[in-house]
Formats: sequence, structure tokens, C-alpha cells
Amino acid sequence: MTIRGLRTAATVTATVALAVGASAGIASAAGAAGPGAAAAGSCAPGTLKVTTTSAGSSQAGMSHSGTYLKVTNTGKSTCAINGYAGLALEGAGHTALKTTAHHGDTYFAKDPGAHQVTLKPGKSAFADLVWTHAGPSSAQAKYLQVSPTGGNSHSVVAFDNAVDGGELSVTAWSAKLPSAS
Repeated sequence: MTIRGLRTAATVTATVALAVGASAGIASAAGAAGPGAAAAGSCAPGTLKVTTTSAGSSQAGMSHSGTYLKVTNTGKSTCAINGYAGLALEGAGHTALKTTAHHGDTYFAKDPGAHQVTLKPGKSAFADLVWTHAGPSSAQAKYLQVSPTGGNSHSVVAFDNAVDGGELSVTAWSAKLPSAS
């Protein structure tokens, strides 16, 4: 996992906007977590590794493409995450690109809603990430910053995709792959 400070004002703006949205999800998920939810504390920075995965299925159709975000607890203790990932696109040379993330259902999957996901060491959570790529305002992304908890600590993953208007759709974290049903 690569942890970096946010480099530019555009990236900071995108991250703050996403963190505010993610924080709203965290607050509502924490309140609905129920009995026993306090057993696992929040995952500490540096204990989460983010990757993308097809999970053996293709997400492509009608100018939409998608992948799954996978966050794995690499720490030695059970911890929990809530809500939605913070996202920011980067171009070549890790330059910030305008990014807007929409939380909820995607073209390929239903949103499970913000809720607490407990991760034992070595276990993972998933979110569906979708974008379109046919418009004249496509930005060529090379990398994607993913903040699993919506804060400043993030991973940077390879993401060589054209993204219309820098707009991404993402579901909340879930213990299983988000699906259409």
C-alpha cells in the first residue's frame, strides 16, 4: 500500500468533498451498527491494502465499465470500516484530475447502504466502482486514489481508463461482492 500526502489543491478539494460524503455515511452506519459493534475498532491507517479486481466477472456494457474495489485488513487485529471509499483520479505523473464520486447503486450493482463491515486479519471488503467512457469530456486517468475510510490516508492503484467528466459511481463497502440482485 502506498500512503502519500495529498499533492495539489484539486486533489485536496476532491478528497474533502468525498470525505464529507463518506463521513455522513460513517455517522449513519455507526448509529445503526447494533449490539456488539463496539467489539472492533476502526481500522488504523496503514493496516488496509486496496486493490482492484474483476472477481471473475466482466462489468462492461452500454459505454459503462466497472471493477470491484477490494480492501484487505493487513493488520494483526480485527477492525471495522463504514460507508463509502473516498476517490480521486490521477493522470500521468500523478497529476490530479477533477473527480466526482456518486454514492449509491451503480450500473451493475445495488448499493448495500452504509453499514459497519468487520474485517478480521487477512479478510476483505468490496465496493463496486463504475464509470462511463464514451463522451467528449473523457479524462484519461492513470491512477486512482482510494481512501477506504474517507480520510486522508489512501492507497494509489493503477487505473488506466478514460472516465467521462471524471465521474465515478461507487457502492458502500460490503463483506461480499455487490451484485445486481
